[in-house]
Amino acid sequence: MTDAAASDPRVRVRVDRALGHLTLDRPRAINALDIGMVHDLSAALDAWEHDPGVDAVLLDGVGERGFCAGGDVRGLYDQIVAGDVAETAHFFRAEYALNARIASYPKPVVVFADGVTMGGGIGLAGHAAVRVVTERSRLAMPEVRIGFTPDVGGSLLLARAPGRVGEYLALTGASVDAADAIYAGLADHLVPSERLDDLREALVSRADPQTATELVLLFDETAGPAGLEAARSWIDDAFSADTVAEIHARLRARSEPDATATADLLETLPPTALAVTLAAVRAARAHDDLRAVLAQEYRLVLWFASTQPDLVEGIRARLVDKDGAPAWSPASSADLADDIVERAFSFEPVPALWG
Repeated sequence: MTDAAASDPRVRVRVDRALGHLTLDRPRAINALDIGMVHDLSAALDAWEHDPGVDAVLLDGVGERGFCAGGDVRGLYDQIVAGDVAETAHFFRAEYALNARIASYPKPVVVFADGVTMGGGIGLAGHAAVRVVTERSRLAMPEVRIGFTPDVGGSLLLARAPGRVGEYLALTGASVDAADAIYAGLADHLVPSERLDDLREALVSRADPQTATELVLLFDETAGPAGLEAARSWIDDAFSADTVAEIHARLRARSEPDATATADLLETLPPTALAVTLAAVRAARAHDDLRAVLAQEYRLVLWFASTQPDLVEGIRARLVDKDGAPAWSPASSADLADDIVERAFSFEPVPALWG
């Protein structure tokens, strides 16, 4: 085993026979991504792309709590409070470039989304060629809960989910287990956590069969029934409505307890983030191209970071003061400006994502 590149201690980079192996190593933060980690992951992929000694890549994380809890949201808070939007743009440009690179990488990328995999973790795992979850996996795009919107290509993954499951997951920020993740299209295979070491060894030794997908299939177990599939009747009925207000009204009209609970939840979430997120998922469904969707998300992310107090307030309430009592502005959807979504989508970020 040899070092493949100079590496931040938070990312282990090595090559074992023909397998390039990247491990997120920030377990106390559930491997949340900072800019140094993004750069190291990108540098390793650059080094291995044309290396004949590497024919597949494995990406996993240290610790049993999770693969990756997302981006460094507390760092984002500090940047916005300090008025350093340029540094915020720098991080998202680097992260989104990595997401796009994983999606288009010429060698198979296998990701073990074991445990918590949320936000930026979905950006790493969701676009890989082979996406493995375990019985411990909990996947989510919970950005709306902090006054933000799904990004890292997450709006496109959600747009591709069956029926209106994508709108449901985006607007509620709900986390899902392995069965639901596979059903929603966020993952491909369920492998028991106790078999991950065996799968790693198989990827290294390349016992017959040869391809990464075929090897993973040797360890794949059938996931149980997907709760999302069973809930499709009320999810599709409610979340096909044109506006958040109409979604809420339809949820209130349903008899299912989960629909009522979802209506209650929406009442606690920021109206601005809900309106923009609903539009973002539906716009992503129309684009169906990752780079185009990432550009759309980047526009929205910098709009939130530059103009919207809800993002700072949401992070404050959840991660800084931890009082769980955010004061959204506005607090009611009735007080939203009629053109709020148009404003978000017309924002011109500087610098441009792909410029």
